[in-house]
Amino acid sequence: MNSLTVENLTKTYGKGKEKVLAVDDVSFEVKCGEIFGLIGPDGAGKTSIFRMLTTLLLPDSGSATIENFDMVKNYAEIRKILGYMPGKFSLYQDLTIEENLYFFASIFNTTVAENYDLIKEIYVQIEPFKDRRAGKLSGGMKQKLALCCALIHQPKVLFLDEPTTGVDPVSRKEFWEMLKRLKSRGITIVVATPYMDEAALCDRIALMQNGKILSIETPENISRDFPYLIFEIKAGRTSRVLQALENFKHKKNVYAYGEFVHLITDKNENVRPENVKEYLQNEGFENIEIKLVQASIEDSFIYLLSN
Repeated sequence: MNSLTVENLTKTYGKGKEKVLAVDDVSFEVKCGEIFGLIGPDGAGKTSIFRMLTTLLLPDSGSATIENFDMVKNYAEIRKILGYMPGKFSLYQDLTIEENLYFFASIFNTTVAENYDLIKEIYVQIEPFKDRRAGKLSGGMKQKLALCCALIHQPKVLFLDEPTTGVDPVSRKEFWEMLKRLKSRGITIVVATPYMDEAALCDRIALMQNGKILSIETPENISRDFPYLIFEIKAGRTSRVLQALENFKHKKNVYAYGEFVHLITDKNENVRPENVKEYLQNEGFENIEIKLVQASIEDSFIYLLSN
């Protein structure tokens, strides 16, 4: 059963020469109780999709239903069953942690006590600082407070727009552990993120670029379906390795990947690590580390962009 169905959603901004197509005929479905990720860089269209689905922005064309409510016709009903955590911290900076939480509960005609069980595991981590103003909180604490406020009315669907941007690695890990616990309670979670490592934590993902969806699949299947071989190489300065491999005759693509270089070759050309190593040795490289690796989400994204 689907919690969310999006069909041919389109959104443009500006007029004439200034017109920008932000969301280009996007369609996807989100199953009840799954974590679905919109993955892509800034400008891919993720936030515009979120603003339309949370009834803050009207689409130019297309439609969407959330828990069987029409996004436009039933916007009031949808707002009652959604939780939304925007990319920019949007709580009241001059209110304390406790005051923000009680305020958002009152908006939805509920109380913190009534729904405390849903936020307890998150709130206990910031409760010792409940009298601190929200504007004085660290990034990780702001994140936890925003999530508590988005959950306090027991939403059926939770939208999280780049929730871990600017947050330290430990807080990012804790945040995703919290999402898994919320999923176990049956809450449908739609998260937008530019981080490829977070994509692997979703049940299914939609890879996006320039307002379009390039692929929708599970992270495992996206990696499994990568059609080429990937050699992960370390042999000194990355720029020199990249330059040398541009002339490797079996190269389909080559690019930097963290401290490594990823060389892409066709599976049918029977290229082996020793072939690549010999080539680099002939180019004057020493201390060469090379191995075949499975495609990551980032490798798949780069591949889809080039096709």
